[in-house]
Amino acid sequence: MSKIQTSLRLDEDKFSEAKVILKSLGLNFTDAVNIFTNLIVVNRGLPFDVKLPTKEFKKSIDELENRDGKNFKSVDELFEDLDN
Repeated sequence: MSKIQTSLRLDEDKFSEAKVILKSLGLNFTDAVNIFTNLIVVNRGLPFDVKLPTKEFKKSIDELENRDGKNFKSVDELFEDLDN
Protein backbone atom coordinates (compact mmCIF):
# COMPACT_ATOMS: atom_id res chain seq x y z
CA MET A 1 0.00 0.00 0.00
CA SER A 2 1.48 3.33 -1.01
CA LYS A 3 1.56 6.26 1.39
CA ILE A 4 1.02 9.96 0.77
CA GLN A 5 2.02 12.97 2.81
CA THR A 6 -0.57 15.58 3.67
CA SER A 7 -0.79 18.64 5.87
CA LEU A 8 -3.43 19.72 8.35
CA ARG A 9 -4.27 22.97 10.06
CA LEU A 10 -5.03 22.24 13.70
CA ASP A 11 -5.47 24.20 16.89
CA GLU A 12 -1.99 24.09 18.44
CA ASP A 13 -3.16 23.51 22.01
CA LYS A 14 -5.55 20.70 21.04
CA PHE A 15 -2.86 19.09 18.88
CA SER A 16 -0.38 19.11 21.76
CA GLU A 17 -2.96 17.72 24.18
CA ALA A 18 -3.98 15.02 21.69
CA LYS A 19 -0.35 13.96 21.23
CA VAL A 20 0.07 13.49 24.99
CA ILE A 21 -3.13 11.41 25.19
CA LEU A 22 -2.17 9.33 22.15
CA LYS A 23 1.32 8.72 23.55
CA SER A 24 -0.24 7.31 26.72
CA LEU A 25 -2.20 4.95 24.47
CA GLY A 26 0.97 3.88 22.66
CA LEU A 27 0.06 5.75 19.47
CA ASN A 28 1.42 8.71 17.60
CA PHE A 29 -0.68 11.28 15.75
CA THR A 30 -0.13 9.63 12.36
CA ASP A 31 -1.31 6.28 13.76
CA ALA A 32 -4.46 7.96 15.10
CA VAL A 33 -5.21 9.68 11.79
CA ASN A 34 -4.72 6.38 9.95
CA ILE A 35 -7.07 4.61 12.38
CA PHE A 36 -9.66 7.35 11.92
CA THR A 37 -9.30 7.19 8.12
CA ASN A 38 -9.72 3.40 8.16
CA LEU A 39 -12.83 3.71 10.33
CA ILE A 40 -14.33 6.19 7.86
CA VAL A 41 -13.79 3.67 5.07
CA VAL A 42 -15.13 0.70 7.08
CA ASN A 43 -18.20 2.65 8.22
CA ARG A 44 -18.64 4.38 4.86
CA GLY A 45 -18.96 7.60 6.86
CA LEU A 46 -17.89 9.04 10.15
CA PRO A 47 -17.42 6.38 12.85
CA PHE A 48 -19.86 8.15 15.17
CA ASP A 49 -23.28 9.75 14.89
CA VAL A 50 -23.36 13.35 13.74
CA LYS A 51 -26.68 14.91 14.60
CA LEU A 52 -28.17 18.28 15.19
CA PRO A 53 -29.35 18.59 18.79
CA THR A 54 -33.08 18.29 19.38
CA LYS A 55 -35.10 21.13 20.88
CA GLU A 56 -35.45 19.09 24.07
CA PHE A 57 -31.67 18.60 24.27
CA LYS A 58 -31.05 22.33 23.69
CA LYS A 59 -33.56 23.15 26.42
CA SER A 60 -31.79 20.75 28.81
CA ILE A 61 -28.40 22.32 28.08
CA ASP A 62 -29.84 25.80 28.61
CA GLU A 63 -31.28 24.68 31.95
CA LEU A 64 -27.90 23.33 33.02
CA GLU A 65 -26.05 26.46 31.95
CA ASN A 66 -28.58 28.74 33.64
CA ARG A 67 -28.96 26.45 36.67
CA ASP A 68 -32.72 26.45 36.05
CA GLY A 69 -33.18 22.69 36.37
CA LYS A 70 -34.77 20.81 39.22
CA ASN A 71 -32.87 20.26 42.44
CA PHE A 72 -33.23 17.24 44.69
CA LYS A 73 -32.16 16.76 48.28
CA SER A 74 -31.75 13.01 47.93
CA VAL A 75 -31.57 10.24 45.38
CA ASP A 76 -34.93 8.97 46.63
CA GLU A 77 -36.46 12.36 45.88
CA LEU A 78 -34.98 12.24 42.37
CA PHE A 79 -36.40 8.76 41.70
CA GLU A 80 -39.78 9.79 43.06
CA ASP A 81 -39.84 12.68 40.59
CA LEU A 82 -38.81 10.37 37.76
CA ASP A 83 -41.63 7.97 38.61
CA ASN A 84 -44.19 10.79 38.34
